[in-house]
Amino acid sequence: MVNVYDFDNTIYDGDSTAHFYFYCVRRFPSVLLWLPYQGGAFLLYLLGIYTKTQFKERFYRFFRSVPEIEAVVERFWDDKQGRIKAWYRANQRPDDVVISASPEFLLRPVCERLGISHLIASRVDARTGKYDGLNCYGEEKAVRFRAEMPGYKVENFYSDSRSDTPMARLASGQAYLVLGERLVKWDGRA
Repeated sequence: MVNVYDFDNTIYDGDSTAHFYFYCVRRFPSVLLWLPYQGGAFLLYLLGIYTKTQFKERFYRFFRSVPEIEAVVERFWDDKQGRIKAWYRANQRPDDVVISASPEFLLRPVCERLGISHLIASRVDARTGKYDGLNCYGEEKAVRFRAEMPGYKVENFYSDSRSDTPMARLASGQAYLVLGERLVKWDGRA
């Protein structure tokens, strides 16, 4: 039995991908050259022409403007690791699982720093922004958990978003909605 946590706005105060984007904009202004392309992709997503995965893959093209991105990610976490929420640090167990739609390469360093060995996240190429598979969101989180953690059962699940209902349903113990530093029992899992 393991506890499973969403990352952004759950154990991390904010959206790590958005924070990383603005971190890169400040250090590499050429990232802004992708803005018209990103805006067009967002419009196509809003119109239902692009899936969330297709939109995010196009948004992530800004990675191409970030030299030595792995080193930049490490420096980003030097700056942002303090945003891990106190309630999580107080309850952390060595077998915790983090499951997130954010790129795996972005979350891997902070998970290693925190001693979290089980990370399931969107597989995105750090240099091109291309996905290997689907965005790890909604039902895809439950699919990926079952595929990557065979034999493991979810004891408790924590998330800030009802889009994670498929994961909440896997919890044999309790599921919680995370509102800042407050945990609220998740109603309507069935």
